[in-house]
Amino acid sequence: MKRAFSLSELMIVLAIIGILAAIVVPHFQSQSTEAKEAVAKDNLRILRGAIELYAAQHKGVPPGYLDNDVGSEPDSTYFHQQIVLSGNYFHRMPNNPFNNLNTINMIGNNQDLPSEASGEFGWIYQPATMTIRLDWDDTDKSGFSYYNY
Repeated sequence: MKRAFSLSELMIVLAIIGILAAIVVPHFQSQSTEAKEAVAKDNLRILRGAIELYAAQHKGVPPGYLDNDVGSEPDSTYFHQQIVLSGNYFHRMPNNPFNNLNTINMIGNNQDLPSEASGEFGWIYQPATMTIRLDWDDTDKSGFSYYNY
């Protein structure tokens, strides 16, 4: 005759599983954040390289200007056409790994970069200074702002 587990035995097993889960889950969450940080740094490196390459190939004019005229107001549509649709730099705009957006907050020639990120866009880009940043207002485990990566 087979004997079933008692309620107290099941409760002990569930308690052990709960303790193990409490130990393991934070470790996986930490790994996920570290992976996003690595992707963010790599995406920024690639974007900055593409912006520099575009400028080098277009007489020092960075992407984002209509007909490469720095006197015109920069626009994210022009950036997308020049960097993505031309097919020479990206097949698609990379996502910000923290908010999963690939949209660009384009900062005009005479405007200052925002002092902090809003999280509304994937990226913040200013063609006049060829500066591109993550639009994510948080810090890594060292306390360094993702916006300043």
